[in-house]
Amino acid sequence: MKNLFSMTAVCAGLLVFTACDGQKWSEQQVDQFMLITQKGGPSLGYSPQSGVKILTVDGYAFKDLNRNDSLDAYEDWRLDAKERAADLASKLSVEEIAGLMLYSSHQPLPADSLTADQKKFLHDDHLRAVLITVVESPEIAAKWNNNMQAFVEGLDHGIPANTSSDPRHEAKGTAEFNAGAGGQISLWPTSLGLAATFDPQLMHRFGEIASEEYRALGIATALSPQVDIATDPRWFRFDGTFGEDPQLATDMARAYCDAFQTTPEAKGWGTKSVNAMVKHWYGYGAQEGGRDSHFASGKYAVYPGNNLAMHKRSFVEGAFKLEGGTDMASAVMPIYSILWNQDPSGENVGGSYSKWLIQQQLRDEAKFEGVACTDWGITKDIKVLDSPIGGKPWGVEQLNEAERHYKILQAGVDQFGGNNEIGPVLEAYQMWSKEQGEGSARERFELSARRLLLNVFRVGLFENPYLDPAETQKFVGNPEFMQEGYNAQLKSIVMLKNHGNKVLPVKNRLKVYVPKRHFPAIPGLWGGISEEKTVEPIDLGLVKKYFDVVDQPEQADFAICLIQEPNTGIGYSTDDVKKGGNGYMPFSLQYSDYTAIDARAISIAGGDPMEKTTNRSFRGKTVKAYNRDDMQLVVDTKKQMGQKPVVVIIETGRPVVLSEIEPSADAILISFKVQHQALLDIISGKAEPSALMPMQMPADMKTVEEQHEDVPHDMRCYKDADGNTYDFAFGLNWQGVIHDARVEKYKSR
Repeated sequence: MKNLFSMTAVCAGLLVFTACDGQKWSEQQVDQFMLITQKGGPSLGYSPQSGVKILTVDGYAFKDLNRNDSLDAYEDWRLDAKERAADLASKLSVEEIAGLMLYSSHQPLPADSLTADQKKFLHDDHLRAVLITVVESPEIAAKWNNNMQAFVEGLDHGIPANTSSDPRHEAKGTAEFNAGAGGQISLWPTSLGLAATFDPQLMHRFGEIASEEYRALGIATALSPQVDIATDPRWFRFDGTFGEDPQLATDMARAYCDAFQTTPEAKGWGTKSVNAMVKHWYGYGAQEGGRDSHFASGKYAVYPGNNLAMHKRSFVEGAFKLEGGTDMASAVMPIYSILWNQDPSGENVGGSYSKWLIQQQLRDEAKFEGVACTDWGITKDIKVLDSPIGGKPWGVEQLNEAERHYKILQAGVDQFGGNNEIGPVLEAYQMWSKEQGEGSARERFELSARRLLLNVFRVGLFENPYLDPAETQKFVGNPEFMQEGYNAQLKSIVMLKNHGNKVLPVKNRLKVYVPKRHFPAIPGLWGGISEEKTVEPIDLGLVKKYFDVVDQPEQADFAICLIQEPNTGIGYSTDDVKKGGNGYMPFSLQYSDYTAIDARAISIAGGDPMEKTTNRSFRGKTVKAYNRDDMQLVVDTKKQMGQKPVVVIIETGRPVVLSEIEPSADAILISFKVQHQALLDIISGKAEPSALMPMQMPADMKTVEEQHEDVPHDMRCYKDADGNTYDFAFGLNWQGVIHDARVEKYKSR
């Protein structure tokens, strides 16, 4: 990453050199902050408005963050980060430590100034971990970062904020790529798409670029990667994982964390490092019936194959066994779910509440010493079973909010995701003091403080948390990074079918028919219903750069149908409850109506009193895909085209039953949410497909119902008209079925 503070950004006349003999530092103004550079020491950034002073010791500059006119150990960048973290933790008040334990709710950045709410939780609640979402522009993000860091620098002990982000590099299908042009951020395939490359080195390169862009935006912690092994094909968070294979997920997890956390020049932690918070410890890929624990109706993970231990592999052999010098991922987010009947003590509670899962499994057995942060909102109450909005206190619904915080601390967790308010944490401290003594409570809080502060010291935020907005604007989404992201998209596209190895590529400028796609009104996860519409699935202006677009199928040489995976909802229906049912519904991976005649009986006792029954089965119930018209689009187009080829693109993030689609498709491409231009590059032969399936494609819904939620590779796979079986690690190139070193390594085990 090039220097974010180039001399061209320095205002004329503001370069100041110190006058004392032996002094080794100089100072200049960049944007609204002061930048100190020094020979043999780190660059320092501070705000003139914060009240922070600069101390000179042995000719070097140090920030007097607590403004006491002396150099404290935590202010001395010559000392080890662990020593500095321990010193500062010992100096903090209980309130300041409680603030470190908070992790903000999602914060959009439409402007560069702090909101009143942000000032409140930073000042009154001592919060220092901020999760940002949508930003207006890289420049706005940099300016907001500087304003926030200047604000907190003037408070208490001058602890900088540790800003974080969920994954933000996924491509937008309609975005057009132009070589040499920049963007707001580089665009890459989803995690599942990167897994489809079967290339950990490419994953590592993604991590290098993404982490540099993160730091240029002021982001020092990534709430990623999601290393859950996705062993249930119905689960809607499948697309955020590296697929169902434990070895592939392990290798990808290691490459991701190594690249994010390692500053190459330092051969370990440094100013380009981004903390990786791996999630979700552990076993999240085995959700009961595929239902997700963001919803009360999906709060259980189950292990009918007795295979929970395998789900540790991507953590303990991947994210916790790094090769770049940082040893292991610096943070972990535990699972929302209750790992049903896995705790030997018999306790069934959500992951962050489980002492067995956190203290015994994570701390004692896996030897994890970093930060454990709850997933978002688990200490709040929930009032409905069919929405992710609200709290997720699975298994501890009977406790009040403060008691939940106390139980989480007892389990060994350090931080509370999505909680901006200090009150419940201080109440938990008082509970600990009353039951175990003030000294014990203080010791427990300092333990978490050391872990939390270490992740701020190691990435250099105490020295310089500031950015040059002009350089950020130039750097983030620069043409080189955009090109590499686009190349990765091309490498993530799987060709499942190419009938007779002769449908694709379409190298001549032929006439193409692109039928419109009907988007039905679909309920959203967060409330509301989408608008019903019929639109062009691909920008025809883009298609015209490759082929001649015609309006009628009889005019065309071939057709392109772009559709999406079947969508049958969230696995729960309040309408079913109103009709006297238990509310639990099947997921379907097919487009036509599905009746779950092969579903297993599911009965889980205890738990949330909101559940009126322990019978959680959906056997015999029927579910309809909202986007059934996608299937009909392909079937109708093939009838209209006759013997002329139909190319089908399926945008998906999980397995699909293809028996209704494949007979009408002459070629099938799987898109893990890449730019449509990349798909056209494959169709036209500008690029050759090379990706492999990171998951199985099931033969039918019967095999989906019969598979075990916790076991990978346990489905009968679909076999197409050409005799190819859509199994894990299957993919085609122009010559036919791919048999290379990747297949040998991952498929042949």
